[in-house]
Parts: sequence; structure tokens; C-alpha cells
Amino acid sequence: MEKLIINGGRKLKGNISVSGAKNVALKALVAACLTNEEVTIKNIPLITDFMVMVAIIRDLGGHVKLLDHTVTVQIKEFKKEKISLDQGAKIRTSAMFMAPLLARVGVAIIPNPGGCRIGARPIDRTIKGIKELGVEAKYNRRDGYFYLKKENRKKDWKKVVHKFDKNTHTGTEIMILASTLFNGEVILKNAAEEPEIDELINLLVLMGAKIVRTGKREITIDGVGKLHGATFTIAPDRNEIVTFAVAGIVTKGDIFVLGAHNVDLKEFIKRLKSAGGGVEERQDGIRFFYKGPLTKTYINTSFYPGFMTDWQGPWAVLMTQANGDSVIHETVYESRFGYVKELRKMGANITFFNPKIVSPDNVYNFNLSDRIPDYYHAIKIKGQIRLHNAVVEISDLRAGASLVLAALSSPNESVIFGVEHLDRGYENFEERLKSLGGEIKRVKNE
Repeated sequence: MEKLIINGGRKLKGNISVSGAKNVALKALVAACLTNEEVTIKNIPLITDFMVMVAIIRDLGGHVKLLDHTVTVQIKEFKKEKISLDQGAKIRTSAMFMAPLLARVGVAIIPNPGGCRIGARPIDRTIKGIKELGVEAKYNRRDGYFYLKKENRKKDWKKVVHKFDKNTHTGTEIMILASTLFNGEVILKNAAEEPEIDELINLLVLMGAKIVRTGKREITIDGVGKLHGATFTIAPDRNEIVTFAVAGIVTKGDIFVLGAHNVDLKEFIKRLKSAGGGVEERQDGIRFFYKGPLTKTYINTSFYPGFMTDWQGPWAVLMTQANGDSVIHETVYESRFGYVKELRKMGANITFFNPKIVSPDNVYNFNLSDRIPDYYHAIKIKGQIRLHNAVVEISDLRAGASLVLAALSSPNESVIFGVEHLDRGYENFEERLKSLGGEIKRVKNE
């Protein structure tokens, strides 16, 4: 186990490149398992989540070659159809292997997925859709596994129209993956629109799939008999761009993110400009800089094209430095304010509350039945607070980035435990921050 020691209060300045998108890289690995030919993926982030997915592929019988930030994957045939409980507990995207296993083997045994605990993140929406593709699905509470079996009806052409009850990023991706080798046409309604999903579609099309967006929040997949190999390059990670953008402004610095124009940040940039943050969009990237006092904001997180739930932690840190009281209303997950108690240790004045909602089922994207009475879905952040150093602990990936940002903006030495959460989504995070002038080091816990 390791910790970060940060001496904050220094302005971060300079140019920085960001890694390929984590939420594309992990799904691209799953897509590569839909064919028995080689698939090459470039600009992959060297993060622990990626390595866990690689380990799962190898355990299933696949060959993986990694050279710098390029990976080549090939599964000529699956040697097993079961994901181990240990691997499934490490990462939520392990459940996505149900798609290639069902498509190529007809059977998948998947543990109830793990990953960061930021809410229930139900898999029920995915299972409901998979069943409509002719898959028998049973959950065994005693061993924690889903047992999935595909109907043996290869000759019958079918048409399936599936409408998601609520927005589901992962559910949309799994249904797309599972439908590419489906014997018929699948139309997904109320499908998620995130740019990362379109990247996955682009990869699958390169592999020979027939997938198009046929309307707003509608995707049509015409199943094909076989997919082939391809080479694909992942675009920059939107969450990393936002992290470095906030780092530049909250430390009163000036950071230029190379290649940031390649991804969709419209909602974040609009909100940042309205708060008084400096933004300069150039041909080769985006500059984020401090240009004066920030103003309060009221943010509702939402699915695309709204303000991402992954951005609310860094935004909360930013709003501690704004004039007035800001509000963040979380509508995607029922519990994602685990970082607040740690920010309070650093002097942040943040209070919880639940807004009065007339039709909560139309506002909240999580299952209301999963909501725990003691959970709060909004915070009020008092601005113009001088944060101070503290010893804090990371509870999940994005919370970790938020605490690092807070430590960078506050004077003196802070210690951050739980660094393994950061490693799940940020490659060489502290080294890149050091290149911008941050004083940060990683040491082993005694």
C-alpha cells in the first residue's frame, strides 16, 4: 500500500497530454473478444483497471501483446466460460464479457460485478435486455453468479426492439456488443449517447459489424455472421481533461491540454466559462487558466449531453474557491459524495440536503428502490474558503482525483491514503502533476 505526500499552494503551469479514454479502452478489449482474429488498440492507458481486464482475457484463453501504449488481443477460442469471483470483484466491466461469451460460446457465468462503490449501479437493466435476445438468465444468491445461456436458434431470423427504462451507459454497450453477432436486427431505444459509446461503435464497424444511430437515443444493429480483426486508436479521456482543467484553475495556474479538442466537453466548458474560469480553445488543444475570482454555480449532474457525474467531485473542489454558495445535485447515482467528509477535514464548508422533487422518478436515473433513507443527493458548498492541509483517504477513483486537487490548492503538506484507487484510472498521475510544477511524491506506507 502507498500514499501521496503533497506540498500544495503552487501554481500549476505548462503543457500536458492526457491518456486514451479509460471508458473506451476497457470496452474495446471486450469487443476484441468477439472475433478469433487479432485486434490492435492504440493509445491505451496503462492503468490497473486495464491490466485487470487483460488478466481476464488471458484467463479465458486469449493472447495479449502489450507494447508501450498499444495492445494486440486475440482469442482463437475460449478455454472457459466463467469469470472468477476474484477478478469480477476488482472491476465492474468484467460483466461485459458476457457478450463475447454468449456470442461465441453460448454460455456465460458472470459474478455480480464490483469496482468503485459509488452506488448500487444495478445490472438489472442489462439482464432485462439480454433476456430479450433469447438468453436464459438466472442469478444464484448463494455463489454470487449470473448463469446465462443462449437459445440454440441459429437459423431463425429475429427482430428485437428493446427500450431501456432509464439511461444506462454500460447496459447500452453490452446490448450493442451482444447484438453484433445476433441472428437478426436489434433496435435499442432510449440508448445512451455518450461519445465513448460512439467510439465503441466505430471499432465494431471497423471489425465488420453493422451498427448505426438511427435517431435520437436510438441505435440499430443488424447482426452479422462473423467479425474480423482491426486496428483502432482511442481518443483522449474526457475525465482526465477535466481533472487537469480544474488543477490549472484551482491552483491559480495555466495548463494547456494537448489534443483536448478531440472529445466532447461542451457542457463542462460552458459551465466553467459561466463560473469565470479561463478557457481558450485552440487548434491543437484547450488552455485552462485562472483569470480572476470565480462565481457560484448550480449544477445538476446528468447523462450525456449533461454535466457528467464523474466531474462533480473536482467541481466541488473548484467551487470552494468561488464567491457565494454553490450547489451540486447528483441525479445519476444515489450515493456519490464519499469525498465530502475528507474535504471537510481540509476546511471545506459543505452541507448535505435533499432538494424537493415533485417527480423523482423522472429526475433520478438510479432505481428509487435502491435509495437508502439516510442518503443525500445534493450538497451546498460555501465559497471563498481557504483550504488547509490534512491527512485524508480516497474512497473511489474520482473522489481520489478531487482530494489531490484540493491538496494541490492548499498550503503545506497533505497526506493521501488509498492511492490504489487513483491507479485504476490515471496513469503516472503524480509524475504528470510534477511536470506542471506540483510538489508531490509517492511513498510506501510504513
